[in-house]
Amino acid sequence: MGKNKLRLRFCKTGNAKYISHLDLMATLQRALLRAGVNLRYTEGFNPHPIMSIALPLSVGCESVCELMDFEPEGVLPDNLNDYLSEGITVTDAYVSARKFADIAWLGIRGSLVFDGDIDELQACFGQESIIIQKKTKRGVNDLDIVPFIRDIEFHAGDMITMTAKISAQNPTLNPEHLMQALEGDLKPDFTTFCRTEVYDAEMNIFR
Repeated sequence: MGKNKLRLRFCKTGNAKYISHLDLMATLQRALLRAGVNLRYTEGFNPHPIMSIALPLSVGCESVCELMDFEPEGVLPDNLNDYLSEGITVTDAYVSARKFADIAWLGIRGSLVFDGDIDELQACFGQESIIIQKKTKRGVNDLDIVPFIRDIEFHAGDMITMTAKISAQNPTLNPEHLMQALEGDLKPDFTTFCRTEVYDAEMNIFR
C-alpha cells in the first residue's frame, strides 16, 4: 500500500445493512468530505476518488469487520463517526502494507429460525460433499462447498446460532451459499447473518 493510503475498519449494522455497495461508497465519500477530509482522485477524463472496499457485502448482511482503503489529503479527524450514517461506525484507521488479495477466510455468525432438530443441521454440513449452484461471470456452475467451509458449529437457543469460517476468494462464499445446502424441511424460516472477522490463509486476523 502506498505511503499516502489509509485503511479504515468499520461496522455496517442495523438499518445500514440495507445500503448497497455503491451507495455505501457514496455515503463514506460524503462523510469524509463533510469531515473536512479531501480525497485523492484518479487522473484522466473521468476522475473518481481513490477508494476501495474489500469483498463487498450482500445487501441485508451485517458486518463488524469491513475494510476500506483510500487516499486522504491531510489527517483524519478524531470525530469522524459524527459524520457517518447510523449503523456505520469506524473502529480503526491505520496504514497497512497488505493487499486485499491476501484475504482468504471470513468469519460469519448467523441466527436461524428452524423448527427441526439441530442435529439435522449438523449432519447436513457433516457430509463429505455438498453441491450447490453458484453464479459466476461465466454462468451458473456446480460447486462442492465442503472444502471451503471451516469450523462450522450450531448452538441451540431461542434461535439457532451458526458460526463458521468460509472461503473469501477463489471461490467467494457468502452465507446464502450455505443456506442453499438446506432444502425441504431443513430450510430455515428466517435467517440473519453478520460478518465477524477477516483472515489470511494462515488464519491470522487480516489487517
